Amino acid sequence: MLASDNTEVDRAAILDLTDITIEGLLGFLAGHKEMPLVFFYGGRAVQPGYHVTEVKAGQFAALDCGANAESWSEIFVQLWDVNEDSTYMPAAKFSAIIRKVTEHVGLDHAAKLTFEVSDGVRPMQLYRAALPEIVAGAVHVELSPRPASCKPRDRWLEEQNKVDVSCCGPASGGKPCCG
Repeated sequence: MLASDNTEVDRAAILDLTDITIEGLLGFLAGHKEMPLVFFYGGRAVQPGYHVTEVKAGQFAALDCGANAESWSEIFVQLWDVNEDSTYMPAAKFSAIIRKVTEHVGLDHAAKLTFEVSDGVRPMQLYRAALPEIVAGAVHVELSPRPASCKPRDRWLEEQNKVDVSCCGPASGGKPCCG
């Protein structure tokens, strides 16, 4: 898969275009180390001088609303949206912070990636990161609110959208195929 600037990105490192893993993000940043890294949320860019205040790795076990056991890994990157510098953090510095955390905590690079963002006044909000893009000489990462989901419904919808290769359309739930 090619990003907007023709940088090769590992498909396995990307959940979808609206949700990238830490591995996918770091892989992209490796090719753009000296570029400023700018996160966007709520229709605006974080301020120059933002801080990565915390990186957390979590292992979760839960029951979903259908009483199915669920487990997953998740990495939380906390951004403090403050203006304490006149420039944006270079991609290499962000990558170095994540590497340091990996050395001390260990991170599952295929884990779900969630950003926690606050300006220190408003409550922290949860976001997912899209595939980065190069815009005007900077790496732009769009953060969008992380929506709630119903895992049993999501699995059902995924099953409904599968294509039966022996048929001419989506799986028909036992209905006869065309042909």
